[in-house]
Amino acid sequence: MQQTERFLQYLESEKRSSAHTLTAYRNDLQQFLDFLGSSEEGVLQLVKPRLIRSWVVALSEAGRSPRTIHRKISALKMFFRHLQIEGVIESNPAALVNLPKIPKRLPVFVKDEAMVQLLDRTDFGSDFEGLRNKLILELFYDTGMRLSELVALRVRDFDLSRGLVKVRGKRNKERLIPLTAELKRLLLLYVEVRRETFGALEDSALFLTVKGEAVYHRLVYRIVHAALTQVSTQQKRSPHVLRHSFATVLLNRGADLNAIKELLGHANLNATQIYTHNTFEKLNAIYKQAHPRA
Repeated sequence: MQQTERFLQYLESEKRSSAHTLTAYRNDLQQFLDFLGSSEEGVLQLVKPRLIRSWVVALSEAGRSPRTIHRKISALKMFFRHLQIEGVIESNPAALVNLPKIPKRLPVFVKDEAMVQLLDRTDFGSDFEGLRNKLILELFYDTGMRLSELVALRVRDFDLSRGLVKVRGKRNKERLIPLTAELKRLLLLYVEVRRETFGALEDSALFLTVKGEAVYHRLVYRIVHAALTQVSTQQKRSPHVLRHSFATVLLNRGADLNAIKELLGHANLNATQIYTHNTFEKLNAIYKQAHPRA
Protein backbone atom coordinates (compact mmCIF):
# COMPACT_ATOMS: atom_id res chain seq x y z
CA MET A 1 0.00 0.00 0.00
CA GLN A 2 1.32 3.46 -0.88
CA GLN A 3 2.38 5.74 1.96
CA THR A 4 -0.32 8.31 1.19
CA GLU A 5 -3.02 5.65 1.38
CA ARG A 6 -1.60 4.29 4.64
CA PHE A 7 -1.63 7.81 6.03
CA LEU A 8 -5.22 8.43 4.92
CA GLN A 9 -6.25 5.08 6.40
CA TYR A 10 -4.62 6.16 9.67
CA LEU A 11 -6.56 9.43 9.63
CA GLU A 12 -9.82 7.59 9.00
CA SER A 13 -9.39 4.79 11.55
CA GLU A 14 -7.33 6.43 14.30
CA LYS A 15 -8.22 10.11 14.00
CA ARG A 16 -11.78 9.50 12.79
CA SER A 17 -11.38 12.20 10.18
CA SER A 18 -14.41 13.04 8.04
CA ALA A 19 -14.72 12.15 4.36
CA HIS A 20 -14.34 15.86 3.56
CA THR A 21 -11.05 16.04 5.49
CA LEU A 22 -9.72 12.88 3.82
CA THR A 23 -10.52 14.27 0.38
CA ALA A 24 -8.76 17.55 1.21
CA TYR A 25 -5.64 15.76 2.50
CA ARG A 26 -5.54 13.44 -0.53
CA ASN A 27 -5.73 16.43 -2.89
CA ASP A 28 -3.07 18.37 -0.96
CA LEU A 29 -0.63 15.46 -0.99
CA GLN A 30 -1.24 14.77 -4.67
CA GLN A 31 -0.62 18.43 -5.49
CA PHE A 32 2.69 18.26 -3.65
CA LEU A 33 3.71 15.13 -5.58
CA ASP A 34 2.75 16.93 -8.79
CA PHE A 35 4.98 19.83 -7.73
CA LEU A 36 7.83 17.38 -7.20
CA GLY A 37 7.24 16.19 -10.75
CA SER A 38 6.92 12.57 -9.76
CA SER A 39 4.19 10.13 -8.84
CA GLU A 40 6.74 7.87 -7.16
CA GLU A 41 6.56 8.19 -3.40
CA GLY A 42 10.22 7.20 -3.05
CA VAL A 43 11.10 10.83 -3.75
CA LEU A 44 9.51 11.78 -0.43
CA GLN A 45 12.65 10.56 1.35
CA LEU A 46 14.64 13.17 -0.58
CA VAL A 47 12.43 16.14 0.33
CA LYS A 48 14.20 18.99 2.12
CA PRO A 49 12.70 22.05 3.89
CA ARG A 50 13.83 24.37 1.08
CA LEU A 51 11.79 22.33 -1.43
CA ILE A 52 8.65 22.74 0.68
CA ARG A 53 9.35 26.47 0.97
CA SER A 54 9.59 26.59 -2.84
CA TRP A 55 6.15 25.01 -2.99
CA VAL A 56 4.85 27.69 -0.61
CA VAL A 57 6.21 30.37 -2.93
CA ALA A 58 4.66 28.66 -5.97
CA LEU A 59 1.28 28.43 -4.23
CA SER A 60 1.44 32.09 -3.26
CA GLU A 61 2.37 33.16 -6.81
CA ALA A 62 -0.56 31.08 -8.09
CA GLY A 63 -2.87 33.26 -6.00
CA ARG A 64 -3.63 30.78 -3.22
CA SER A 65 -4.76 32.45 -0.01
CA PRO A 66 -2.69 32.27 3.20
CA ARG A 67 -5.47 30.18 4.73
CA THR A 68 -5.27 27.61 1.90
CA ILE A 69 -1.46 27.48 2.04
CA HIS A 70 -1.62 27.11 5.82
CA ARG A 71 -3.88 24.07 5.46
CA LYS A 72 -1.72 22.44 2.81
CA ILE A 73 1.49 22.83 4.81
CA SER A 74 -0.29 21.55 7.92
CA ALA A 75 -1.26 18.47 5.92
CA LEU A 76 2.38 17.98 4.88
CA LYS A 77 3.59 18.38 8.46
CA MET A 78 1.21 15.67 9.64
CA PHE A 79 2.01 13.40 6.70
CA PHE A 80 5.79 13.60 7.15
CA ARG A 81 5.37 13.15 10.89
CA HIS A 82 3.48 9.93 10.13
CA LEU A 83 6.31 8.79 7.82
CA GLN A 84 8.80 9.53 10.58
CA ILE A 85 6.87 7.41 13.08
CA GLU A 86 6.63 4.62 10.50
CA GLY A 87 10.41 4.72 10.08
CA VAL A 88 10.26 5.74 6.42
CA ILE A 89 12.20 8.96 7.00
CA GLU A 90 14.54 10.05 9.79
CA SER A 91 13.33 13.62 10.24
CA ASN A 92 10.30 15.72 9.31
CA PRO A 93 11.32 18.29 6.66
CA ALA A 94 8.02 20.16 7.00
CA ALA A 95 8.61 20.77 10.71
CA LEU A 96 11.11 23.51 9.86
CA VAL A 97 8.74 25.33 7.50
CA ASN A 98 6.89 28.26 9.06
CA LEU A 99 3.16 28.43 8.48
CA PRO A 100 1.90 31.66 6.88
CA LYS A 101 0.01 34.00 9.15
CA ILE A 102 -3.73 33.93 8.59
CA PRO A 103 -5.52 37.28 8.91
CA LYS A 104 -8.33 37.14 11.43
CA ARG A 105 -11.69 36.86 9.77
CA LEU A 106 -14.81 37.67 11.75
CA PRO A 107 -17.69 35.22 11.39
CA VAL A 108 -20.44 36.44 9.06
CA PHE A 109 -23.92 36.26 10.54
CA VAL A 110 -27.48 37.30 9.71
CA LYS A 111 -29.08 39.91 11.95
CA ASP A 112 -31.91 38.94 14.29
CA GLU A 113 -34.54 41.01 12.51
CA ALA A 114 -33.71 39.42 9.16
CA MET A 115 -34.08 35.92 10.63
CA VAL A 116 -37.42 36.88 12.22
CA GLN A 117 -38.62 38.10 8.83
CA LEU A 118 -37.47 34.88 7.16
CA LEU A 119 -38.76 32.36 9.70
CA ASP A 120 -41.89 34.09 11.03
CA ARG A 121 -43.14 36.18 8.12
CA THR A 122 -42.28 34.10 5.05
CA ASP A 123 -44.76 31.65 3.59
CA PHE A 124 -42.97 28.42 2.72
CA GLY A 125 -46.18 26.57 1.90
CA SER A 126 -47.73 23.55 3.58
CA ASP A 127 -46.62 20.90 1.08
CA PHE A 128 -43.73 18.48 1.67
CA GLU A 129 -41.05 20.62 0.04
CA GLY A 130 -42.11 23.81 1.81
CA LEU A 131 -42.22 22.17 5.25
CA ARG A 132 -38.87 20.50 4.63
CA ASN A 133 -37.18 23.76 3.67
CA LYS A 134 -38.64 25.62 6.66
CA LEU A 135 -37.51 22.88 9.06
CA ILE A 136 -34.01 22.89 7.59
CA LEU A 137 -33.68 26.64 8.19
CA GLU A 138 -35.12 26.41 11.71
CA LEU A 139 -32.75 23.58 12.63
CA PHE A 140 -29.69 25.47 11.43
CA TYR A 141 -30.64 28.69 13.20
CA ASP A 142 -32.04 27.13 16.40
CA THR A 143 -29.37 24.48 16.98
CA GLY A 144 -26.22 25.74 15.22
CA MET A 145 -25.51 22.30 13.75
CA ARG A 146 -23.18 21.83 10.79
CA LEU A 147 -24.33 21.01 7.25
CA SER A 148 -22.88 17.49 7.44
CA GLU A 149 -24.62 16.93 10.78
CA LEU A 150 -28.01 17.99 9.43
CA VAL A 151 -27.73 15.81 6.32
CA ALA A 152 -26.91 12.79 8.53
CA LEU A 153 -29.98 13.21 10.78
CA ARG A 154 -32.43 10.33 11.21
CA VAL A 155 -35.96 10.46 12.63
CA ARG A 156 -34.79 8.32 15.55
CA ASP A 157 -32.21 10.97 16.52
CA PHE A 158 -35.01 13.10 17.99
CA ASP A 159 -36.36 12.63 21.51
CA LEU A 160 -39.42 14.88 21.62
CA SER A 161 -40.40 13.81 25.14
CA ARG A 162 -37.14 15.30 26.42
CA GLY A 163 -36.95 17.99 23.74
CA LEU A 164 -33.52 16.92 22.45
CA VAL A 165 -31.81 15.97 19.21
CA LYS A 166 -28.69 13.78 19.07
CA VAL A 167 -26.10 15.07 16.64
CA ARG A 168 -22.99 13.25 15.42
CA GLY A 169 -20.24 15.80 14.85
CA LYS A 170 -16.63 15.64 13.80
CA ARG A 171 -14.83 12.37 14.57
CA ASN A 172 -18.28 10.87 15.27
CA LYS A 173 -18.48 12.71 18.58
CA GLU A 174 -22.10 12.84 19.74
CA ARG A 175 -23.79 15.73 21.52
CA LEU A 176 -27.34 16.60 22.58
CA ILE A 177 -28.94 19.91 21.57
CA PRO A 178 -32.23 21.24 23.03
CA LEU A 179 -35.20 21.77 20.74
CA THR A 180 -37.44 24.83 20.82
CA ALA A 181 -41.21 24.45 20.95
CA GLU A 182 -41.43 25.73 17.37
CA LEU A 183 -38.90 23.15 16.20
CA LYS A 184 -40.87 20.31 17.82
CA ARG A 185 -44.09 21.56 16.21
CA LEU A 186 -42.47 21.82 12.79
CA LEU A 187 -40.82 18.44 13.11
CA LEU A 188 -44.08 16.65 13.94
CA LEU A 189 -45.84 18.35 11.03
CA TYR A 190 -43.02 17.56 8.60
CA VAL A 191 -42.74 13.89 9.65
CA GLU A 192 -46.50 13.47 9.22
CA VAL A 193 -46.46 14.92 5.69
CA ARG A 194 -43.29 12.95 4.91
CA ARG A 195 -45.00 9.71 5.96
CA GLU A 196 -48.07 10.52 3.87
CA THR A 197 -45.87 11.23 0.87
CA PHE A 198 -43.29 8.44 1.07
CA GLY A 199 -44.61 6.01 3.69
CA ALA A 200 -42.99 4.97 6.97
CA LEU A 201 -39.22 5.32 6.61
CA GLU A 202 -38.23 5.70 10.25
CA ASP A 203 -34.65 4.49 9.81
CA SER A 204 -33.94 6.54 6.68
CA ALA A 205 -32.58 10.07 6.45
CA LEU A 206 -34.83 12.69 8.04
CA PHE A 207 -34.63 15.04 5.07
CA LEU A 208 -35.56 13.68 1.66
CA THR A 209 -35.65 15.03 -1.86
CA VAL A 210 -38.95 15.29 -3.73
CA LYS A 211 -38.07 11.86 -5.17
CA GLY A 212 -37.82 10.30 -1.71
CA GLU A 213 -34.03 10.03 -1.64
CA ALA A 214 -31.74 11.38 1.07
CA VAL A 215 -30.87 15.04 0.60
CA TYR A 216 -27.29 15.90 -0.34
CA HIS A 217 -25.04 18.73 0.73
CA ARG A 218 -25.39 20.81 -2.42
CA LEU A 219 -29.19 20.71 -2.32
CA VAL A 220 -29.31 21.91 1.30
CA TYR A 221 -26.81 24.65 0.46
CA ARG A 222 -29.04 25.86 -2.39
CA ILE A 223 -32.12 25.84 -0.14
CA VAL A 224 -30.37 27.99 2.48
CA HIS A 225 -28.78 30.30 -0.08
CA ALA A 226 -32.09 30.96 -1.82
CA ALA A 227 -33.87 31.62 1.49
CA LEU A 228 -31.23 34.01 2.83
CA THR A 229 -31.21 35.89 -0.47
CA GLN A 230 -34.75 37.02 0.37
CA VAL A 231 -33.67 38.81 3.55
CA SER A 232 -29.96 39.56 3.16
CA THR A 233 -27.68 41.16 0.58
CA GLN A 234 -24.43 39.97 2.16
CA GLN A 235 -22.12 37.91 -0.03
CA LYS A 236 -22.06 34.80 2.16
CA ARG A 237 -25.43 33.08 2.47
CA SER A 238 -24.60 29.52 3.46
CA PRO A 239 -25.61 27.01 6.17
CA HIS A 240 -22.44 27.93 8.06
CA VAL A 241 -23.62 31.54 8.21
CA LEU A 242 -26.69 30.29 10.11
CA ARG A 243 -24.36 28.42 12.48
CA HIS A 244 -22.50 31.68 13.07
CA SER A 245 -25.82 33.47 13.57
CA PHE A 246 -26.87 30.92 16.19
CA ALA A 247 -23.66 31.41 18.19
CA THR A 248 -23.68 35.19 17.83
CA VAL A 249 -27.27 35.66 19.00
CA LEU A 250 -26.65 33.45 22.05
CA LEU A 251 -23.51 35.35 22.98
CA ASN A 252 -25.14 38.74 22.49
CA ARG A 253 -27.93 37.70 24.84
CA GLY A 254 -25.58 36.67 27.62
CA ALA A 255 -25.05 32.94 27.07
CA ASP A 256 -21.97 31.42 28.69
CA LEU A 257 -19.12 30.86 26.23
CA ASN A 258 -18.49 27.33 27.49
CA ALA A 259 -22.16 26.46 26.97
CA ILE A 260 -21.98 27.75 23.38
CA LYS A 261 -18.84 25.66 22.88
CA GLU A 262 -20.71 22.50 23.90
CA LEU A 263 -23.73 23.32 21.74
CA LEU A 264 -21.53 23.91 18.70
CA GLY A 265 -19.48 20.79 19.31
CA HIS A 266 -16.14 22.61 19.36
CA ALA A 267 -13.16 20.62 20.61
CA ASN A 268 -11.69 23.62 22.45
CA LEU A 269 -12.69 27.10 23.52
CA ASN A 270 -10.39 28.85 21.05
CA ALA A 271 -12.72 27.97 18.19
CA THR A 272 -15.67 29.50 20.05
CA GLN A 273 -13.91 32.70 21.09
CA ILE A 274 -14.03 34.10 17.56
CA TYR A 275 -17.65 35.06 18.26
CA THR A 276 -16.60 37.40 21.07
CA HIS A 277 -15.12 39.71 18.42
CA ASN A 278 -18.57 40.27 16.94
CA THR A 279 -19.93 41.03 20.39
CA PHE A 280 -17.13 43.54 21.01
CA GLU A 281 -17.88 45.25 17.69
CA LYS A 282 -21.52 45.60 18.73
CA LEU A 283 -20.61 46.98 22.16
CA ASN A 284 -18.12 49.37 20.58
CA ALA A 285 -20.78 50.69 18.19
CA ILE A 286 -23.25 51.18 21.06
CA TYR A 287 -20.58 52.98 23.08
CA LYS A 288 -19.71 55.36 20.23
CA GLN A 289 -23.37 56.10 19.62
CA ALA A 290 -24.43 56.53 23.26
CA HIS A 291 -21.49 58.04 25.15
CA PRO A 292 -21.29 61.84 24.91
CA ARG A 293 -17.49 61.85 24.74
CA ALA A 294 -17.11 58.87 22.40
